[in-house]
Amino acid sequence: MNTWRNELRRFLLILAAALVFGLLVGEISFVLLIALAGYSGYNLLQLRRLTQWVAKDSHKSDTQPPESTGTWGSIFDSIYRLQKQERLASDYLKNILDKAQESSAALEMAVVMINKQGTLDWWNRATEDLLGIRYPNDRNQAVTNLIRDPRFADYFHKEKYSQTLRIEAPGVSGRTLEFQITLFGEHEKLMLVRDVTQLHRLESMRRDFVGNVSHELGTPITVIKGYLETIADNLDSFDSRWHKPIEQMRSQSQRMENIVRDLLVLSSIETRAAPRAQEKIDLGELAQEIKGHTQEIMAEKQHNFSINCPNEIILLGQRSELYSALSNLVINAAKYTPAGGMIELRAALDSTGVKIEVEDNGLGIESHHIPRLTERFYRVDPSRSAESGGTGLGLAIVKHILARHDSELEVKSTPRKGSVFGCHIPRERVLD
Repeated sequence: MNTWRNELRRFLLILAAALVFGLLVGEISFVLLIALAGYSGYNLLQLRRLTQWVAKDSHKSDTQPPESTGTWGSIFDSIYRLQKQERLASDYLKNILDKAQESSAALEMAVVMINKQGTLDWWNRATEDLLGIRYPNDRNQAVTNLIRDPRFADYFHKEKYSQTLRIEAPGVSGRTLEFQITLFGEHEKLMLVRDVTQLHRLESMRRDFVGNVSHELGTPITVIKGYLETIADNLDSFDSRWHKPIEQMRSQSQRMENIVRDLLVLSSIETRAAPRAQEKIDLGELAQEIKGHTQEIMAEKQHNFSINCPNEIILLGQRSELYSALSNLVINAAKYTPAGGMIELRAALDSTGVKIEVEDNGLGIESHHIPRLTERFYRVDPSRSAESGGTGLGLAIVKHILARHDSELEVKSTPRKGSVFGCHIPRERVLD
């Protein structure tokens, strides 16, 4: 501010001096014109020096500013300081970018930046090995043209990135890749790809092992259970001290049979691809069947069971699987809701699909348990689950069935007030 005041004072002094001199020589107008021309010429000269200095590409070098005084000296110094700050910031940003690129180059995971048009902007070295993408030939190419798999195209365009996608590597048999996409900026995407071949192989071995063991255990458990039931029917012929052990053995054999059955169901869902043929499912009719079945097996609790489901909702999917998933949720609600409690199965249709929920006013679940509910054999309260006859596999089955129907399990719960278990079936699976 002081610089401009000084410049104004200098300008006024020049005018005053010119005016006095003009009065002395009797040529006020001529002298004022010469003074203004001289002042303007000085400013034009300084402006020329400024443009010449800037033209030297001074922002990339350390060229000192021209020497000057007053306002122009202040302008030169200010521009020089700004350029110096810009250089420092630019160098700092370049170092960060260089380190980021060096770090990403060291990763075994592919990192790909995709712009809002869906074409490739940048990728690291691992991308070339995992996806066969080459620089610069594939830059600005559509990612769906380079990864030609219908499942990837569907995953990419639907933009439901809460889950990962596993497919075979393009052009490489026996290699499994896992894709995860994150949105950022103005609808740009960051895609991470990792080789999960070994993990996929181990998971396949685990599924096969569980399936085979469950199958092999089925027959001996059935035989043991059959003999124990026969013995239990003739308890009077045994000493009274054997009554309780026999009943406990019969109960545990039944529990083992239930676990084996659920393991076989889970193994079948995991290893068998979802059928291409879709069935038409009347959701209202399905809800009534589930209600009747639950009331039959939980008759002693006398729950207040209600259904709020429009009859006209028709879904596309596997009826037996959806029945299994929803009945699991309803039976769970019945198990953990005290006698006479409320259970509601409801569905609502909107522009994005169908929201299905099972609500109860039972025991509720602490929030820290909710993320782990779909893990196999995870129990909120082991003693309570054992008493209810649960296997710890029901919600794992529900999770896999819903995934096969393009949905996922959603849980809201308040301890001692109740829970809401639900899912959202997308619009593509709803018949108009």
